[in-house]
Amino acid sequence: MTPVHPPGCVETLNGVQLYFEVHGTGEPLLLLHGFSGSSQDWVPSLAQWGTKFQFILPDLRGHGRSSILSKPFRHDDAATDMFALLDHLKIRACKAVGISGGGNVLLQMATKQPQRITAMVLVSATPYFPAQARSIMAQYPDGLPEQQWEILRRRHPGGDTQIKAILASTKSFATSYDDLNFTPPLLSTIQARTFIIQGDRDPLYPVELSVEMAKSIPNSSLWIIHNASHGPVIGDRWPKFLQTASAFLQE
Repeated sequence: MTPVHPPGCVETLNGVQLYFEVHGTGEPLLLLHGFSGSSQDWVPSLAQWGTKFQFILPDLRGHGRSSILSKPFRHDDAATDMFALLDHLKIRACKAVGISGGGNVLLQMATKQPQRITAMVLVSATPYFPAQARSIMAQYPDGLPEQQWEILRRRHPGGDTQIKAILASTKSFATSYDDLNFTPPLLSTIQARTFIIQGDRDPLYPVELSVEMAKSIPNSSLWIIHNASHGPVIGDRWPKFLQTASAFLQE
């Protein structure tokens, strides 16, 4: 049987090889997966977003079919990658959705070049890494169960070498203070309409951080999901999330 390859391509952008896919026609919508995820996390749901968007699905640097990390992952580097991708696709401005690490990349983009992101949905993003997240990140790679390794292997064709580089970046987050440092004055420069979604039981980022962001970003709204953890829209809430996010982005 001939293996089936995703309908994407790889380009060298900002000095790294980035894999991306473009689906559909309409208004550009950039979909950014979470840290250790991949572009393929979005593919099964594309039809549910409707027909008004052109979907841009990248593998963030080091992830999926993009090249293996040669240095620790930084969200500001990934944001510069995404600007290079938009330039390559001749997209001056777009709307965007980011989950967890993807949401952190969008915060970088929306503060570095505010005019490029016109509306965005942030799920489990954070203005900075709080102490409780740093503690979890420092220990996360050490006791990863085999079941989780198998999930990661399905996402990352580079195998254990690629996965180990991603996990090493998780430890680097625990001691990084300059990559994510979004103060209220910096957040106030964001021009994008912003929809912030957060679980009230997130073990990494306390809900107060999302409240802080919502107060600081001028045109923002906040959806706090009761009794929900990190990535609160994943699972049973996914259909409602797609409907709600799509409606927000089409306003």
